[in-house]
Amino acid sequence: MAEDVAAAMVLAEAATLPTEAKVRETSPLYAAIDLGSNSFHMLVVRAMHGQVQTLAKIKRKVRLAAGLDDQYQLSVDAMERGWDCLSLFAERLGGIPPDQIKVVATATLRFAKNTDVFLAKGQQILGCPIDVISGEDEAALIYQGVAHTSGQTGRRLVVDIGGASTELVIGTDFTAERLESLEMGCVTFQQKFFPEGMLGQAQFDAAIQAAKARLAPFKDDYIQRGWQHCVGASGSVQAVQEVQIARGEDQTVTLARLKQTLADTIACGRLEQLSMPGLSDERKPVFAAGLAILLAIFETLAVSDMEASGGALREGVLYGLIPNGEVDVRARTLAAISSRFSLDDAHGRQVADLAMQLGASSLDEQQMALVVAAARLHELGLAVGFKQACEHSRYLICHLDLPGFCEQDRETLAAWLSQQQGPIAAASLPLMVLRLAILLCAHRGPLPDAMALAVNQHHLHLLLPDGWLAGKPLLSQLLGEEVSNFQAVNWTLDYA
Repeated sequence: MAEDVAAAMVLAEAATLPTEAKVRETSPLYAAIDLGSNSFHMLVVRAMHGQVQTLAKIKRKVRLAAGLDDQYQLSVDAMERGWDCLSLFAERLGGIPPDQIKVVATATLRFAKNTDVFLAKGQQILGCPIDVISGEDEAALIYQGVAHTSGQTGRRLVVDIGGASTELVIGTDFTAERLESLEMGCVTFQQKFFPEGMLGQAQFDAAIQAAKARLAPFKDDYIQRGWQHCVGASGSVQAVQEVQIARGEDQTVTLARLKQTLADTIACGRLEQLSMPGLSDERKPVFAAGLAILLAIFETLAVSDMEASGGALREGVLYGLIPNGEVDVRARTLAAISSRFSLDDAHGRQVADLAMQLGASSLDEQQMALVVAAARLHELGLAVGFKQACEHSRYLICHLDLPGFCEQDRETLAAWLSQQQGPIAAASLPLMVLRLAILLCAHRGPLPDAMALAVNQHHLHLLLPDGWLAGKPLLSQLLGEEVSNFQAVNWTLDYA
């Protein structure tokens, strides 16, 4: 009898456990794999709170394009490097439902005449199909990856310099409008124009002119369409950016800075002697070619400046897999952080609404968007502790994944949240508006509609309803302290 009861209990307990099929059916895990011509990438995420949480990013330099000969035959050695990499990736795919895994291959496997040989074994290793996508599809996915991860809104030019192809896309928000995929990349151009590792002016001139020739057919159309932001989504852009930062410059790539990097590269003379602060050993073999293509794009399309994006092809693939992917990326990020850290979202929105009201006539669209984000997240540090909450907020913003916000946005938000109260280290109008909104909402009660902020250079005049402060001695005292904080950084504040 006792044995029967024990057996029944075991069966009942087993019935309550999720089966493997059910787990896989409801799994929040997704994987995107990008078989590029220079590197293979795998991104594994978990979809949670309306956002994606990165669980693994694995990248290996395979340099597949280096194994492509003049007859477009891919060498066995190159294939072996690729298969070895896929074996590493396969180890992480076991717990992910097959329909939540997407593998795409790009230019080298588009061009190679023996691609079927690579695919047959590659698909066997991964246990899922490999989709060799067209250049246009690659460009469209790259654009989506940028749109889902960058901080810009409006019209943008997206540039991705791969190992064997370069994609250029003009679009607005999530819609790509003009796409080009060109047969030029940092691996193939390195082999063709920088033989035996020579890094002279003649080699760069030849590479730049060849890239310009490929850009020429659509130059006028792209320039006529125009854009508000230019975003670089490739390792070549990130490498150039890292060199600039090591020189003491900021993250924005400009033609003048590219020419300085060109001069520094030529001064090295040869590939084996290429060395400059910020340039990794991994990027050195293809750095010169990527730089040449980037220079050609800047000069041909009259690009004034470029920012690096945190997302590209694999992110575009990933967001195509996740349901309800096309939403306001920043709004999704703010909502996810609010949920994850149990923030008082109603209060954060009240502060954001007042900040918009106070800054309506003085902040531009980009400043206002960041002030709203800071207002929504201003109590983030309380999730760690009340003491030094502002510093905790700064730390969390510096280290959390923030899809929709670029690195410069992250730095700005971190600086503002660390200075939301108390002494001011670096004054700016958006920060002053944020501080006032936080202070005026601190009682967490309803606010009168008649509040405004008049701005005259570094002088702020806060307009409050008649008599509203009379019954608020604490707020009156804190506003007085804020007057002193403003004066310490050569700003003035009065209120009535």
